[in-house]
Amino acid sequence: MKSDCMQTTICQERKKDPIEMFHSGQLVKVCAPMVRYSKLAFRTLVRKYSCDLCYTPMIVAADFVKSIKARDSEFTTNQGDCPLIVQFAANDARLLSDAARIVCPYANGIDINCGCPQRWAMAEGYGACLINKPELVQDMVKQVRNQVETPGFSVSIKIRIHDDLKRTVDLCQKAEATGVSWITVHGRTAEERHQPVHYDSIKIIKENMSIPVIANGDIRSLKEAENVWRITGTDGVKKKMTLQWAAVATFLYAEIGLILIFCLPFIPPQRWQKIFSFNVWGKIATFWNKAFLTIIILLIVLFLDAVREVRKYSSVHTIEKSSTSRPDAYEHTQMKLFRSQRNLYISGFSLFFWLVLRRLVTLITQLAKELSNKGVLKTQAENTNKAAKKFMEENEKLKRILKSHGKDEECVLEAENKKLVEDQEKLKTELRKTSDALSKAQNDVMEMKMQSERLSKEYDQLLKEHSELQHSSFGEFLSKRSHKNGSIGKQTGSRKGSFRKRQQEKTVNFIKDTCNILCQNDNFVMLASRKFKFRKMHYDRFVIFLMPHIGCIVMALSKYLMMFQIYCKVCIPALKKNISMLNTIFTY
Repeated sequence: MKSDCMQTTICQERKKDPIEMFHSGQLVKVCAPMVRYSKLAFRTLVRKYSCDLCYTPMIVAADFVKSIKARDSEFTTNQGDCPLIVQFAANDARLLSDAARIVCPYANGIDINCGCPQRWAMAEGYGACLINKPELVQDMVKQVRNQVETPGFSVSIKIRIHDDLKRTVDLCQKAEATGVSWITVHGRTAEERHQPVHYDSIKIIKENMSIPVIANGDIRSLKEAENVWRITGTDGVKKKMTLQWAAVATFLYAEIGLILIFCLPFIPPQRWQKIFSFNVWGKIATFWNKAFLTIIILLIVLFLDAVREVRKYSSVHTIEKSSTSRPDAYEHTQMKLFRSQRNLYISGFSLFFWLVLRRLVTLITQLAKELSNKGVLKTQAENTNKAAKKFMEENEKLKRILKSHGKDEECVLEAENKKLVEDQEKLKTELRKTSDALSKAQNDVMEMKMQSERLSKEYDQLLKEHSELQHSSFGEFLSKRSHKNGSIGKQTGSRKGSFRKRQQEKTVNFIKDTCNILCQNDNFVMLASRKFKFRKMHYDRFVIFLMPHIGCIVMALSKYLMMFQIYCKVCIPALKKNISMLNTIFTY
């Protein structure tokens, strides 16, 4: 053994707890205990090649406690031999606790060999036979924990598997409940020597444990160690988050980032509305509802799985912290519980933020529409206010102008009223004049009517006289013609011809004069366009019977036309003027 000075220095180096290596996140390279090989020289050599944890060869605890010579030969160490685990073969809890107390200042922990398949060991009650005695293993672990009070001193076991894997799992769980720091599992049964290692059994054991599990068996290189870890999932490498939970965590961080971006105060909702109106979002919108429901279903499934894990580690597989239990085992259980709770929070918050994100996008779009409508209404209100202000200003100006020019306007109105009164008087006088002229014209018309009646009477008398003359002259003519001779007939014929010519000339001249008078009248219109064609054979009858009538008719028509002309020139303009004056009066 070493001197007291060396013991003090080594004790300072042994204060570190080796269990921390399994939580460091790095691959833990462990040199397994090998009979006659794992001595100090070999341990010093492997430490130069980055070995993290070394074991001593198996030491029988009874010989180690009873013999100083055995202690000096079996256990040697130095200051650089750290961390170090001393492996004991024991079947008695008191002897094991005494041996642990002896090596406590020089080692970081002890390991109970419950997996050695050698016949002599099993015959003495050591090694693999202990896997059939879980109560003895528990008793030895408890005794060591009670005797050794050094903080950070580990107690571990190394076992082989049973043919019935449930018994192996039960043994490991009982050892875990007792307070072992970790368990090393050799993946063969006690009867197997060179058969393939059952790494699947190690994986099942690891899944049912909350403390570190070290895989052992046919690991000869670092690459093989990594492969075994991938197969079994044992400790020694940092337990990374699984792919599904890493994806959920990434999704959660993306949701938080999007929500923070949407909540930025300097990006208005109108800008988001423009971004959402891109063609890309239109194409995505067709699959949006399906993707939304799919993600919700996945998150719900993961959330329920996390709830199951939390219930598993909080109720069924929770190790109660007591004075006899190992604190590290309790911490590992709590770490499992923490990971399950972490997964629960990740899935729950992802589901919650996914719903919040959808609702937030909907609210942003609605807010953008409302703000656009508000902007339109605001512009309309501003325009209305401007127009109202403008009209109010104009109204104020008009009021001021009316106040300043009120007296002048009253004077102007009085003058206009006086002028209107004067115009009204003038119109009244003119109306009187026109009424007088109208009465005179009516009197003239009455006189002309009376004259026309007189003329018609005279014309009737003339017709009667003319008819009488015709009858009398024609009878006389016939009587004279019957009694006279041919000479008399010639004289009368010449006389009749001269008389007819004179009557014809008088009639033609009278008609010409009448036509000239009528043509001089402006309001006369020639209605007859036909010309009289006087035939000689009927001329006598025309002159005798028609000419007097035509003359009288023409004379009567000329008189009536003259009266109508006077009426149109005098009465109608006067009436028009009076009517216009009356209209102006009524308008005023």
